[in-house]
Amino acid sequence: MRRIMIASPSSGSGKTSITIALLNVLKKRGLNIVSFKTGPDYIDPLFHKNVLGVKSHNLDTFFTGKEKTLELFNEASDGADIAVMEGVMGLYDGVGGVLMEGSSYDLAAVTETPIILVVNAKGMGKSVMALIKGFLSMDENKLIQGVILNRTSKSFYQVIKGEIEKELGIKVLGFMPEKKEVSLSSRHLGLVTPGEIEDINEITHILSKDLEENVDVDAMLKVAGEAPDETLGVATGVASVETSGENVVLTTNAETSNKPVIAISKDEAFYFLYEENVNELKKAGAVIKYFSPLHDKSLPNDADAVILVGGYPEEYLKILSDNESMMMSVKEAADKGMPVVAECGGFMYLHKIIKDKDGSEYKGVGIIDGECYYTGHLVRFGYVEIKEKKFNFLESNGMIKGHEFHYYDSTYNGDDCIITKAYSKKSYDAVIDKDNMWAGFPHLYYPSGGDWTMGLVKKAVKYHEEKN
Repeated sequence: MRRIMIASPSSGSGKTSITIALLNVLKKRGLNIVSFKTGPDYIDPLFHKNVLGVKSHNLDTFFTGKEKTLELFNEASDGADIAVMEGVMGLYDGVGGVLMEGSSYDLAAVTETPIILVVNAKGMGKSVMALIKGFLSMDENKLIQGVILNRTSKSFYQVIKGEIEKELGIKVLGFMPEKKEVSLSSRHLGLVTPGEIEDINEITHILSKDLEENVDVDAMLKVAGEAPDETLGVATGVASVETSGENVVLTTNAETSNKPVIAISKDEAFYFLYEENVNELKKAGAVIKYFSPLHDKSLPNDADAVILVGGYPEEYLKILSDNESMMMSVKEAADKGMPVVAECGGFMYLHKIIKDKDGSEYKGVGIIDGECYYTGHLVRFGYVEIKEKKFNFLESNGMIKGHEFHYYDSTYNGDDCIITKAYSKKSYDAVIDKDNMWAGFPHLYYPSGGDWTMGLVKKAVKYHEEKN
């Protein structure tokens, strides 16, 4: 299958803008596209979805290693004409900023995907050649197959294109002019979401027009078509859950006679959700229903478990606090033993009190007798490995991987798991992991956790049986 990665030397080079433009152009050509984002990023996939009208996926070699990453890639790409991957940070920036694992390049190498390097050439002359030469020198697998010069003029492009191709032997596929009016705004957890940009459709149109006029899209498709055909086959054994009286037993590729319903938060405040997590839950036998802590009055009536994902609850504290019936619904469900999983923003929501940047206090659900507050700085950041001190969701000695990125902290972060930083190997205690609750700041990537998903679904099945 044709595939291509849009990567760059650093963040802020224009990967997302060019990826959006390319996806839109390919869509207009009638191609069936699947898109991927490298690494733990929730917002860029929303831009892919906004353009495509289909779901985007996250792949990360730190989370899932080679074989599982290939399995996830093949599974999501099935039936597509072309896969477009968007890189993260700089091309070679992986775990800790220094390891190759988790980098865009590592993902491209694992999936044997050709790379188009987007270089921010603003304010540069011939020095851009030194930058490109350096990146080519580290390309052990010869995956970089083309360059796009971003934020530069047509006149400079016409001058430098021949020099780059002659001296470096890499094809320059085109350029993109700088247009400040179509720049994508950022904030502390990444770009603002497409829904917050009033003229996103117009921006997409302008970017796509510029790409078609100034970049050789046919040459990009040719590069994508040169990717090797051979890929690792998808594993056939998919575990699921079925009920048998009071027991919960594992089966393989089995339909469940009585599937548990897992309710997942999804609105303007809570939307940090990997598509792979949803797929893992479905494969394990769960039915997914979405609800809004902002706008709905209660959890779905048939919910057997609830997942409160991350997002920006701090931007909606008054609305969340005023929606007392929803908070009461969540608390009553937890008190009755319904499994509750809460990550980062969802974890904040469960607290008794949440303070905003100005120190104003707002009422939370109250399950966690503590207070969340804004620190004014990044509290914890980066990849983590999480182990339970006592088996609950995971089997003994099991581990799930995740990512932390938050400016808020809590007076009670829990101490039931051991969190280990992926690069430094420093460890600390965190996460409330008791009975039917898993709550903490780490965002989890379910495919990395072995039987973590199964542990949650089994708890949901047990709750379903007991309430009925």
